Amino acid sequence: MPSSPNSAVYSVYSQSQYSDSSESTLASSIDDVHLSKPLRPGVYVPTVTFFRKDNEDLDLETISQHAVRLAQAGVAGLTTQGSNGEAVHLTHKERKLVTKTTRVALDRAGFQSVPIIVGCGSQSTRETINLCHEALQSGGDYALVLPPSYYKPLFSATSLVEFFQDVADSSPIPILIYNYPGAVAGIDMDSDVITRLAKHPNIVGCKLTCGNTGKLARVAASVGAATPTENGSGFMCMGGSADFTLQTLIVGGSGVICGLGNVTPKACVRVIELYTQGKLAEAQKLQTAVARGDWAAISGGIVGTKSALETYYGYGGYARKPLPRPTTQEAANYANDFRELVEMEKSL
Repeated sequence: MPSSPNSAVYSVYSQSQYSDSSESTLASSIDDVHLSKPLRPGVYVPTVTFFRKDNEDLDLETISQHAVRLAQAGVAGLTTQGSNGEAVHLTHKERKLVTKTTRVALDRAGFQSVPIIVGCGSQSTRETINLCHEALQSGGDYALVLPPSYYKPLFSATSLVEFFQDVADSSPIPILIYNYPGAVAGIDMDSDVITRLAKHPNIVGCKLTCGNTGKLARVAASVGAATPTENGSGFMCMGGSADFTLQTLIVGGSGVICGLGNVTPKACVRVIELYTQGKLAEAQKLQTAVARGDWAAISGGIVGTKSALETYYGYGGYARKPLPRPTTQEAANYANDFRELVEMEKSL
């Protein structure tokens, strides 16, 4: 378990389980006047949601401590309610509480300027907008939105464009487009569509988990994306995986939103630092190791990521059912797959 960043945070978590009163306490800790934190190029981590091993209730203390550990590692921001956060396993109330817990923990540990992006994708325009409002109320600064996919065969050629425009029109916080074909029945938004949507004043970025660096290059060039060395238009064109961090930067992207950062945030950040310093050979060498580590995160998914956290950092627990708990042999395999990069992480 990470060391406690601020003992005051944990007065909120003295209860064995979260409750309405704990949510109210957290809500009162968030400023009445919401001041959005600007996004800056770098590494953003889609945080893991932790559960108690005995009953699968939210483990608020570990959620808090993990968020602070990542901020201390130098990441540019955090994302709650993403794939790594098991948003599909959470109720609306739990989703809000995870984001509130993260915001309060960051603020009390001195990381008030670290922005939180909140996953807000849903199957209807109405609920997606509702989730964006809940994200704001919970202390979120931006919304990350997947396209709906359940009724994919019924969509017209303009359905997705209209969906994102409608959400952007009504969302109280800026949104980022999330292109992740594997999570949405193969829907893969092309560069023309993303570039068109980027003209909306309330759409400020995109996350491309499709892994298509050609698409990323086209979007970044078309919108004048922010980079680690130039502000550009401010639009954030983000890769969706750590295994192509360097590639993202070379073609003009802004950074990455990567699940691997839960396990090795310093290594992920260091790739961008080396690139920015012009140390390309060192950046490429580290990128190779990061890519190997990211394959462990990708192939093991949230089950493998939590297992690695448990092995190397003493916390992590398990995903909610019906996801399986790893066997002893599987946990050993996950530990071995992450070992090289974790050893590098501990040297940074």
